[in-house]
Amino acid sequence: MMLKNEIGALILRVTLGTLFLIHGIVKFQGGIENIVGWFESIGLPGFMAYGVALVEIFGGIALIIGLATRFISALFALLMIGATLKVKLSVGLLGNGQMAGYELDLAFLAIALYLVFNGSQILSVSQLFFHKDSNELKRVA
Repeated sequence: MMLKNEIGALILRVTLGTLFLIHGIVKFQGGIENIVGWFESIGLPGFMAYGVALVEIFGGIALIIGLATRFISALFALLMIGATLKVKLSVGLLGNGQMAGYELDLAFLAIALYLVFNGSQILSVSQLFFHKDSNELKRVA
């Protein structure tokens, strides 16, 4: 039973990491200056665009390889809460035709929160560095 949960967590971890990595890369490919300007237009400091993009890129990589999964997932959860409240809430769950709604943000938030509470040890770099007794997994289940 525990192995099924770990495989599920691995799938969620790698998926969330990959999606955030892609979002971070796209911010730079599309011109980070455009994102800086957009942040400023919605009342956020422009420099935060760099921070968000870097968290998405490095956090995405960290999740994919399983490094600091709970911490990175908590950062992603905060990003999703901020994006939903600051930008997406006003356009509604499914959007308004010009901007996507917050349905995807909620899905990312749910995945991130799952990983915050449950972690993901299988095939993780953290497991290699901070090796725990494999019987500990069995005791938790």
